[in-house]
Amino acid sequence: MASRLGLVGCFIVIVTLVLKGSSAATYTVGDGLTWTIPPGGEIAYSTWARSKSFNIGDVIVFNWTGTHDVAEVTKENYDSCTDTAIGSIQNTSPVNFNLTSNATRYFICTISSHCELGQKVTIGIGSDFWNSASSLKYGALSAVLSTIAISFLTFF
Repeated sequence: MASRLGLVGCFIVIVTLVLKGSSAATYTVGDGLTWTIPPGGEIAYSTWARSKSFNIGDVIVFNWTGTHDVAEVTKENYDSCTDTAIGSIQNTSPVNFNLTSNATRYFICTISSHCELGQKVTIGIGSDFWNSASSLKYGALSAVLSTIAISFLTFF
């Protein structure tokens, strides 16, 4: 019985590590576009963000050249491009933001009309904000591992 509990404990630790992942990711906002007034408007950054799966512990990096800045703002200020920042406006590139909770975060450039021209991004964290496919992937993985665990327990 004690060895069975030890094996179950080991299995739980392995499952937790697999589901959690082993390391945080670092994302450069816009990838090759970097942080700039995007051609075509805000669709560039929303498309970029939708292609990512941000998690707690990840880091997003804003890189730019020229006259830009980055400010974290509320959703209301994001929608209206109001430059009232949460914290301070960062004006020296690069700027890193650590993702430390499941809260959705909003970032804009406060220079002139840059935000209105599309230099803004929403970062959805946790619960696979953009990608329901990822939640299906981990849900399926969890179901498979649970089935293996039950089979394992009934075998011993």
